[in-house]
Amino acid sequence: MELEYLVFAAHPDDAELSMGGTIAKLINAGKSVGIIDLTQGELGTRGNIETRQNEANAANNILGITERVNLKIPDGAVFVNETNTLSIIKMIRKYKPKIIFAPYINDRHPDHIETSKLIKRAYFLSGLPKVKTELNGEEQESYRPKKLFYYAQTYEFEPSFIVDISNTFRSKIEAMKAYKTQFHNQELKDEGPETFISTPEFLQFIESRAKSFGFKIGKEYGEPFYSEEYIELDINNYLENSL
Repeated sequence: MELEYLVFAAHPDDAELSMGGTIAKLINAGKSVGIIDLTQGELGTRGNIETRQNEANAANNILGITERVNLKIPDGAVFVNETNTLSIIKMIRKYKPKIIFAPYINDRHPDHIETSKLIKRAYFLSGLPKVKTELNGEEQESYRPKKLFYYAQTYEFEPSFIVDISNTFRSKIEAMKAYKTQFHNQELKDEGPETFISTPEFLQFIESRAKSFGFKIGKEYGEPFYSEEYIELDINNYLENSL
């Protein structure tokens, strides 16, 4: 099965938290989107592997995700090495996405930083025929997506573009709240110690940031993305859709 867009994330919930509104918008437009989680989030202070998987399934249903894979790289050990790089190359060659997404290189969580480095390396090497991979006993053909875009997690950046998620922001929040053990939930007060993302203030921060980026493009809510390469603008199409 080929996908148009493939989102790589260090932990289950990272994709929803960072670009859930964009994912929902793409799916609502009939685009095929998949998520590749590198780890099962087993080092998380709250919840466990089983609850995280159940929560990911619930989030998939909210966003409309039908293709999601967990590479089961040990949480906290997302390092740039040959094994991890080849695992990601296999996913790129399997799904052949036009565009892939990865965390921005600067973040408070080391796994997010290493994931960013890993995806960039795999993105390039996946296009080299001499880098050999097999999946289900069959040799894979080389393939490189057209673009690699980076999404924001904790730290922000000067965006290359901002996606209007005014119509899908609520879906993003509902997908985040599907991770009941991770984000603020009145029903699960005793799930574990309070964390950086489990406070009600964190959800308020997410909404405020989305409003801030939305304001920059004259919309209610927005999600920022960064590209290391210039992006062509089809001015005629842009003007037609903006009028």
